[in-house]
Amino acid sequence: MSTAPDDTRHHVVVIGCGFGGLFAVKALRRAPVRITLIDRTNHHLFQPLLYQVATGILSEGQIAPAIRDVLRRHPSVRVVLAEVQRIDPAAQTVVATEVSGNEATFHYDSLIVAGGSVPSYFGHDEYRRTAPGMKTLDDAMHLRGQIFGAFEEAEMEEDDARRRALMTFVVIGGGPTGVEMAGQLEELSRRALDMNFRRIDPKTTRVVLVEGGESLVATMGARLSRLTARDLGRMGIEVHLGAMVTGMDEGGVELTQPDGTHLRIESITKVWAAGTRASPLGAHLASTTGVALDRSGRIQVQPDCSLAGNPEIFVVGDLMALDDLPALAEVAMQSGVHAAHTIMRRLRGDKKMKAFHYRDLGTLAVISRFRAVAKVGPLQVGGFAGWLLWLVVHVTFLTGFKNRFAALARWAISFIGRGRYERALTGRWVARAATDGGPAPDSA
Repeated sequence: MSTAPDDTRHHVVVIGCGFGGLFAVKALRRAPVRITLIDRTNHHLFQPLLYQVATGILSEGQIAPAIRDVLRRHPSVRVVLAEVQRIDPAAQTVVATEVSGNEATFHYDSLIVAGGSVPSYFGHDEYRRTAPGMKTLDDAMHLRGQIFGAFEEAEMEEDDARRRALMTFVVIGGGPTGVEMAGQLEELSRRALDMNFRRIDPKTTRVVLVEGGESLVATMGARLSRLTARDLGRMGIEVHLGAMVTGMDEGGVELTQPDGTHLRIESITKVWAAGTRASPLGAHLASTTGVALDRSGRIQVQPDCSLAGNPEIFVVGDLMALDDLPALAEVAMQSGVHAAHTIMRRLRGDKKMKAFHYRDLGTLAVISRFRAVAKVGPLQVGGFAGWLLWLVVHVTFLTGFKNRFAALARWAISFIGRGRYERALTGRWVARAATDGGPAPDSA
């Protein structure tokens, strides 16, 4: 099926409704264009809070509002639930498979590709089965089933060794995502699950954080790295620095430590937060346009985020390789807006290239309730002040007033009190988490 234009307005096709795609669409709201937004899911995902879905603080709907609802006041935008199969720059078309199974062809005048990223297992994709990443809603829901299912199974387990393995959680990767996940696992076991079980004591849960480098949250600098390690240690989290994962199976993780010795940690639930690589869409686009990829599979772009030889194609966010910019939500937002503004300037007749300049608004990581670390320009903040800054930033960037209000209410319950409302499991979830390392079935 071909989607021929129904009017003469400039047609912008946007692939992906992550931060880059969504902010590009919003920036084009008053432009004289029509927009087709293609995404393989029906929601915009606030990835930085996936770990809170996995640990029962927030519901999936609070961090993943429906795209159609978010853009309900954007009449020029058509949302298509489909998965992109190929891009033809010569014909200026995008071919996607719709949920019905039919192929649809979309003609574009400008194309914004915001395909995002996927977990990188550094050549060991077999680890994916037993250590899911934290990139999609399916990942978070599957991990929630594993985490809470592990406690349920441990309550019934007669074998001491198996029970200890069920109550040992290993997080691989010491960046902000890994630190936040480890901290919430410890909070969950020490506070939220207190007095919930009769045969096990959740406070005996072992949380292990593994980082291949020499420091945690390394991009934040030495001082905040030390603060993070100190606070995690005081919480009782076991931190292994300079340790490399050299083996993994359903029952545990094998580490090679800095001195060359080997250590096996028996653990049923593992979380991979060690790195990302570009979406496979990047390699496809590179092959059709002749542009280069970097080592992470990201597409080399011009200073204005467009492709050399195809100025009508823009690549933004995690899929973009420009000035060694990190794969952060703020980079995606700003590059998406820049691409949209470039399209609008061209429509006004301004063909001059305007380079994208990223404004670093900082990096944050919450360690536990009321404790976080934040680096904003030269300012480095830890403790309660860092947590307040983290709270303000995340409330600001959550999509929609209802989601902000609901998240604040849940954070009050979880951080001031002890409640974790998102703990409902079915036998299907527990069985799946115990036997299958693949993504859990959709909650619907």
